[in-house]
Amino acid sequence: MGPLSGVKIIEIASLAPAPFGTTILADLGAEVTLIDRPGGTKSSAGTPKGSPARRGRKSITLDLKKPEAIEVLLKLCDDADVFIEGFRPGVTERLGLGPEELAARNPRLVYARMTGWGQEGPLAQTAGHDIDYIAMSGILSMIGRAGEKPYPPLNLVGDFGGGGMLMAMGIVTALFEREKSGKGQVVDAAMVDGAAQLSNFVYGLRAAGAWNEPRGENLLDTGSPFYDTYECADGGYVAVGAIEPQFYAELLKGLQLDPASLPAQHDRTQWVAMKKTFTDAFLAQPRSHWEKVFDGTDACVAPVLTPEEAFVHPANTERGVFFEMDGVTQPAPAPRFSRTPAGQPKPGPATQGVDTDAILAGIGLSGAEIESLRKGGALG
Repeated sequence: MGPLSGVKIIEIASLAPAPFGTTILADLGAEVTLIDRPGGTKSSAGTPKGSPARRGRKSITLDLKKPEAIEVLLKLCDDADVFIEGFRPGVTERLGLGPEELAARNPRLVYARMTGWGQEGPLAQTAGHDIDYIAMSGILSMIGRAGEKPYPPLNLVGDFGGGGMLMAMGIVTALFEREKSGKGQVVDAAMVDGAAQLSNFVYGLRAAGAWNEPRGENLLDTGSPFYDTYECADGGYVAVGAIEPQFYAELLKGLQLDPASLPAQHDRTQWVAMKKTFTDAFLAQPRSHWEKVFDGTDACVAPVLTPEEAFVHPANTERGVFFEMDGVTQPAPAPRFSRTPAGQPKPGPATQGVDTDAILAGIGLSGAEIESLRKGGALG
């Protein structure tokens, strides 16, 4: 099921970005074989059975330090459509699994590489994490309250939006191009590139002179009173995004504030005072009150839900934003397709390497050959 049904992917187990991108593809119907390392990886150690990072895959354990394991992996790639790795540049080449080696055996293979700094450049061999990539992209400097230090938005911008999502898009694009050329190619997905791409709207505003104030004093970075979060009487919070004038008018109506008593919406000199007015208004009632007041309006006011609240909120349950698998509540596949719906994802492997024998038999190895690989340590 799903628009990627029939696409075969070989994924080397790695950290968060590549597994996230692969999960997107698996959710949309791709058949994923996960190459687990004996003893596990940081991304899978202690991971619950129903984790989204491993759902929709079959698992085989291979010790890639063994030549016999490399030969098995090469055979798995011979009829695959996509190969995904998240090592530092040059590692797969040293293993004999580089793009040239795999392309020589399978010219149609799309070879996806997920790194922080890319395959080339002065930082290519340097370690890093999401916070470093978004720092170097310029985006971290713009996130935070006025007068305070920058705050990372979890690891969503670099690892997932700028990393895994970018990789998945690159893979699908390369598969589309392959339909015309008949040839695969290398997809170099770098998190610093993706983080920069995600911020292109902000850079456009900067160029237009609409985002030149210090951090936390611009339109969308909590500088404006109509794009911020506010505490309520019960300690809950609401998110306000009433940018357009008609939405702003609805906000004032719900708060029972007379527009004539307030400065103009975009008078930046009065934003601090206006924010104090909004703060006092929201603090006067609990969050449940404001949910009722703004429900069904265009004021662009939403409750700030905890994950547990989000799982059971009627708007999310009716649409099916989340689902439960193996006791883990997690996001449902997205986007959605009219003719080729993806359906509910399959659980990930119950244990690492659980599908090893079946996968090896699928590429023609006999029971004796599989046992020989196991005794030789190639399977861990």
